[in-house]
Amino acid sequence: MEIITSMVAEKPVVIFSRSTCCLCHSIKLLIRNFGANPTVYELDELTNGQQIERELIQIGCKPSVPAVFIGQKFIGGSNSIMSLHVRNELVPLLMNARAIWI
Repeated sequence: MEIITSMVAEKPVVIFSRSTCCLCHSIKLLIRNFGANPTVYELDELTNGQQIERELIQIGCKPSVPAVFIGQKFIGGSNSIMSLHVRNELVPLLMNARAIWI
């Protein structure tokens, strides 16, 4: 958990992703379309990607990507993000984390 904690520290939005994952691409696009500039870590491009993926699974990411942190808190994967979006709760969450200003 230490690696993930340091990677999400002081960043409003962090997405752990794989460059070949279509769900990851959709979630990154959705968040960027609101004007946020998320920090994205492509696990398949990092030398310690497998270790990070094991930590993500330990904190409850199943599947391990996409894993979205907003305001340094683990929000969830694609289903959680889409549910927040459908309930109009994603934008306020991004605003509270100071990821976007509207």
